[in-house]
Amino acid sequence: MGEVDLVLGNVDKQRLVQDVLSLGAANWTQTSNPEPLAAVGRTRSMVKIQEGCDQVCAYCIVPKVRGREVSIPPDEIISLINRHVAKGAKEVVLTGTQLGTYGFEYDQKTNLSALIRHILRDGEMSRLRVSSLQPQEIDCELLQLWEDSRLAPHFHIPLQSGSDPILHSMRRRYTSKLYSKVLRQIREAVPDASITTDVIVGFPGETEERFRETHSLCEASEFASIHVFPYSTRPGTSAAHLPLQVDSVAKTRRVQELLKLAEDHSRKFRTKMLDTVKQVLWERKRSDGTWVGLTDNYVKVGVSAEKDLTNQFQYINLAKVENDLVIGELVD
Repeated sequence: MGEVDLVLGNVDKQRLVQDVLSLGAANWTQTSNPEPLAAVGRTRSMVKIQEGCDQVCAYCIVPKVRGREVSIPPDEIISLINRHVAKGAKEVVLTGTQLGTYGFEYDQKTNLSALIRHILRDGEMSRLRVSSLQPQEIDCELLQLWEDSRLAPHFHIPLQSGSDPILHSMRRRYTSKLYSKVLRQIREAVPDASITTDVIVGFPGETEERFRETHSLCEASEFASIHVFPYSTRPGTSAAHLPLQVDSVAKTRRVQELLKLAEDHSRKFRTKMLDTVKQVLWERKRSDGTWVGLTDNYVKVGVSAEKDLTNQFQYINLAKVENDLVIGELVD
């Protein structure tokens, strides 16, 4: 297309500013040295530890657009973390498409558990959060690392479906039984943990009975939060060619049912946190004057304060649930 001057792949987005400037536009001015797009200068920095995905789930286009899995060397990750901390970041979030298989292309000693140990030893962050894991990738060796208080007790574990035939059709690598077992292991090893998830509703072949299996598993799991997505066809994926597509009316109804369950369980989880003292990292001040931040287990907290709390840790007594926040009181 004649209107297009530059095309960048996902792995090239860190070079966006440099590549645009290299086009030679006369009126462009570079005002500062570009840094990687990892939320430099904010309370939390997102640090990518790997790119791409080899899982090839039936509904997902990511393997085609982001390529095969590639792990970033541990020393580069440590260096990036410490650069962000030097610029003020207090919390680091490890991100990537498929964190649980980190290091598979290196030697057998290089895996996610080894990387986290390395980060806890040499990283200078005050809090470390892992963004997303698959249930089959969580074991006792990994969970033992949460004995370090810097590791945030928050696990995001996509479920997608609670029906084994649907999981098989999706090409997910676990069963509903394994998923539930892993949740029990987490809660035994990290009692204060919050567990959040993703669910796809209306995948081809999802009958009412199979949706009920998903609803029942979500109800039993008592997630702190559920992200609910209606299935939508993606050209280039195998699921786009599956029979028994679910009509939009059924999908909408099922989404609403799960959203209602998610809202109830989210409030229940936050209510259980009341009358406890948690450390909050403050992120921003809302227009109504309320400061908003996150506990280590991913509870959004609000407090009224005149002084600037930006990027500070403070211990807060959690007092009441109010809309999307748990209202807190500063602990002297």
